[in-house]
Amino acid sequence: MVRFFKIVATLEGISLLLLFFVAMPLKYVFDNPEYIRPMGMAHGVLFIAYIFMALMLKFEQDWPVKKLLIICLASIVPFGTFYIEYKYFRTSQNN
Repeated sequence: MVRFFKIVATLEGISLLLLFFVAMPLKYVFDNPEYIRPMGMAHGVLFIAYIFMALMLKFEQDWPVKKLLIICLASIVPFGTFYIEYKYFRTSQNN
């Protein structure tokens, strides 16, 4: 489950960066809104999967509420999921 969560976290982080740094500049700077809808949809699905899996892991691994909140809040900050993956999931022990 942790391995799949790490994959979803990485994909969610990439989708957020693509949305912020590719699709939104194309829309607002170059007046080309073509990529907002597909990137926004992909990011939305991955965001929901990320939060859902974080909740499942909280109960599976008995995380404290503070850890869950930090992990969930990191999903709305650019590069946040990469930091969380590094901080909490880099060891095989999966603290």
